[in-house]
Amino acid sequence: MNDKLKPEEKKTLLMIARDAITAHVNGQKPKQLDEYPLSPALLADGASFVTLTKKGKLRGCIGTLQAVQSLAEDVQLRAIQAATEDPRFPAVQASELAQIKIEISRLTPPVKLDYENPQDLAQLIRPHQDGVILKDGFRRATFLPQVWDQLPYPEDFLSHLCQKMGVPGGYWKKKLLEVSIYSVEDFSE
Repeated sequence: MNDKLKPEEKKTLLMIARDAITAHVNGQKPKQLDEYPLSPALLADGASFVTLTKKGKLRGCIGTLQAVQSLAEDVQLRAIQAATEDPRFPAVQASELAQIKIEISRLTPPVKLDYENPQDLAQLIRPHQDGVILKDGFRRATFLPQVWDQLPYPEDFLSHLCQKMGVPGGYWKKKLLEVSIYSVEDFSE
């Protein structure tokens, strides 16, 4: 990503996310975005994931792979969704807010990875750099680059991603899947 966000832009996005979650769990509407100092970078279309942790453990993570609205709007929406719509967790409660930490990942547009042999796939993806999207028909799953911290070996990374997609772990070794990669600029509170 050539156009890194400035520290004040990151701070604004984190404030937008925190304010949106706080308002939503307290039954209020989030602030209007024009109440924040929005630079051209925050008004430009952007795709994001918002990850919530509590005491170092995942508490919610929702995002989009394609830019469909301004980065500021996307972060506001994904923050609320991460707090309330991640099916793996109950909705965040107001009593938890002080313990919730927010991480924002700003995504580059995905790039399709061309390969001819499933066995080559593990050599083509770059650990700790690439986010990976696997697609097979209507099934799709992604791991952000940060997941490499838990799954540092490409074979394990791909196998767990297959499982997330709803197929057996070794599926990627037997079939040519549609694979795209992307990178992120991530920052947190």
